[in-house]
Amino acid sequence: MKMHPCNRRQFLRTASAIAAGSPFLAGGMFRANAADALVQPRARGDANVAIAACKTYGPEVRAALDQCFDLVGGIGSLVKNKTVTVKINLTGTDFTPFLNRPVGETFMTHYSTVAALTSALFKAGATRVRLVESTQSRAKLENTIDLADWDVNALRAMGNVEFENTRNLGNGKTYAHLKVPTGGYMFSALDVNHSYHDTDVMVSLCKLKNHITAGVTLSMKNLFGMTPNTLYGDKAGNEDATAGRGPLHNPKEFSNVKLPGLKPDVTSTDPTYRVPHIVADICAARPIDLAIIDGITSMSGGEGPWCRDAGPLKFTAPGLLIVGRNPVSTDAVGTAVMGYEDPRAVRGKKPFHFCDNHLLLAEQSGIGVADLKKIDVRGLSIEKARLPYG
Repeated sequence: MKMHPCNRRQFLRTASAIAAGSPFLAGGMFRANAADALVQPRARGDANVAIAACKTYGPEVRAALDQCFDLVGGIGSLVKNKTVTVKINLTGTDFTPFLNRPVGETFMTHYSTVAALTSALFKAGATRVRLVESTQSRAKLENTIDLADWDVNALRAMGNVEFENTRNLGNGKTYAHLKVPTGGYMFSALDVNHSYHDTDVMVSLCKLKNHITAGVTLSMKNLFGMTPNTLYGDKAGNEDATAGRGPLHNPKEFSNVKLPGLKPDVTSTDPTYRVPHIVADICAARPIDLAIIDGITSMSGGEGPWCRDAGPLKFTAPGLLIVGRNPVSTDAVGTAVMGYEDPRAVRGKKPFHFCDNHLLLAEQSGIGVADLKKIDVRGLSIEKARLPYG
C-alpha cells in the first residue's frame, strides 16, 4: 500500500484539531461512549491473554511463542490439518533503516517472528501456512520480502508455505465477499483477496505501536491492510493499483471511488472516526483466530517514520510478546502494557484522545472483551510488563 507522508501528517493535524465529540453515523449504530458492551458468549470465553518476556530476535522468539501458546491452551486444536493465513505488517515497501535500526526492530514485522511462528504452526500440525500483505509494489510478496533480507527459502523449507500480495485479486479469480454479521458501523460487507476467505485460521502478527489515526495499531488495526488497494485505494478500479487507501480515510477527494459494501447512510469524512469504525467492521467480517503482538522492540510517536513525532522509545525496549485467541482482549492487554490505564477509554482520553476507540467499538459489536477486569492475563502481569509509551 502506498502511503504518502503528507497524507499521514494531514490526518494527524486534522485529529489534533477535532473536538472531543465524535460525529454520529445515521442509523443508530453503537458509539464509542456507549455505556454497555454487547459481548457474545464465545468472545467472553476466549478472554485469556499471555505475556512472555522476549528480549532479542534470536532463538528466544520461538521459546517465548511456545510459552505463550501453552499459557493460552495450545494451538494444536486450532491449526492441526488446517490452512493458516498470517497477516504480516510491512506498512509499505521501504526497508531503509529507521532510527539506525532495521525496520523490523522499529515499525515492521520482523523476519524472526515470522520464522518462529511458521515453525511453530507446522509443529502443531498445520498443513499450509500462507503469508499475506498488501504492498506498495506490483511484485509478488516473496520478491518484496526478499528485498528486506527475509530468508524466503528457509521459510519454504519448513513446509507448504505460500505468499500472496493481497493488494488485488492476486492468485484468485474473483474477490471474496465477506458480510459484516453485525450489520456494520460503516460497511455491511467487504470485498477482499481470496486468501482471507480460503483459509481455516486467521492470524494477525503485528507490532506494539501507537497510531496517528487510531490511537494504537495492534492485531485488529493490522487487518485494515487487508482491504485491496484496487477496490478501496486512491486508484480504485485498476488491478494494477498500488496507491494508498485515501477513500477509506477521507472520501472528499475521491468522489469517483465507489467503495464496495459502504453503507448508504455514512456521512462522516473524519479519518479519526472512519478508521476505528472500519477496523471494527473488518474484524467482524474476517475474525482473527490468533493475535500475536511483537513488543520485543518498537518505536514511539506513531506507526512509522512518516509520523510527525516518530522517534525511539524513551525507555528500555519492552522486550515481550503478547498472545491471545481473541483480538479485542489481546489488544486491550497490549494497550495496557503500553501504559494506558483504560483500553475502553472513550474519545478524549489517551491513547484515544483524538479518535474513537476501535477496541470499544469491537467490544460493542460482540467481537470480544476489552475490559481488563474480565481478561485472564497469564505469564507476566501487566504491572510487570508495563512501560509508558506516552
